[in-house]
Amino acid sequence: MKEIKPIRVEKGMKVSELVESMQEAGFGAKKIAEASRIMAEMFRDEECKVFLGVAGAMVPAGMKHIILDMLDYTDVFVTTGANLTHDLIESLGEKHYHGDELASDLELNREGIDRMYNVFMKNSVYEGLEEFFKGNFRELAKCSNIKNFLWKLGELIPGNSGESILKKCYEKKIPIFCPGIADSGIGLMMWGRISENPEKNKTNIDVFEDMNEIIDISWTAKKTGVAYIGGGLPKNFIQQALQFSKGADYGIQITTDRPESGGSSGAPLREGISWGKMNPKARFVDVFCDATIALPLILGAVKSYSDDGNNE
Repeated sequence: MKEIKPIRVEKGMKVSELVESMQEAGFGAKKIAEASRIMAEMFRDEECKVFLGVAGAMVPAGMKHIILDMLDYTDVFVTTGANLTHDLIESLGEKHYHGDELASDLELNREGIDRMYNVFMKNSVYEGLEEFFKGNFRELAKCSNIKNFLWKLGELIPGNSGESILKKCYEKKIPIFCPGIADSGIGLMMWGRISENPEKNKTNIDVFEDMNEIIDISWTAKKTGVAYIGGGLPKNFIQQALQFSKGADYGIQITTDRPESGGSSGAPLREGISWGKMNPKARFVDVFCDATIALPLILGAVKSYSDDGNNE
């Protein structure tokens, strides 16, 4: 048996030093340290295609730049319509604000404020979003699939890729998929334009075509690695593509869900072995923690490993 060593927090210590010391501890701390090592190895493996799945609403919580940094190591990105909607909202100049989860939701509704736990957003942001889609509907409607639709959104966003997930994916030509795009503010805006004049405002976006590309990437990759922030639809879209390969060789999952309900978000990565989605010889870890806590620690350590040229 290996002895547990208490974590020592020293003044001025690096994130990587803190996370490395967590490797000697137990429970969730050790899992975060393991995730940083696996992620560093996955990013460094030149034969590995990295699939990043981000669920929930990480952008309103302040995780946008974490995701932007992750995209530097990502070959395939799958996320929710919520994250992309909020990315677009911020790209158009709107903001998210600190709030109180105990605030009166009835009063917030009267004041035109939407609440996401302890994050607030003005409901008026949708007015700007509507104007954006009115002005760009013709270009967006020409797209043949969801990936190209999202790239077109990125192309149309003003500014630089350092401030927008959509724009960075477009400029870096990172395949970006959102199978549930209709279930979002973006979907609502497109529906609004179509419903105004169903005969004139038509689109031929094929919601199934993206399957061809993500499966082809999985099928032809020498190795694959997955990083799931949350679970849900992004995780499952990647997982089903991995069934056409020998399964992922690396895996990190950060979730607060439990497995007993049988849902994808709580399913441990090892469950994927039974489906052929995870290689039995893979290096993988499940981190049961709020992603807004775990992900900055994990990525902070990984970036320090890159600077030091070492993750031992």
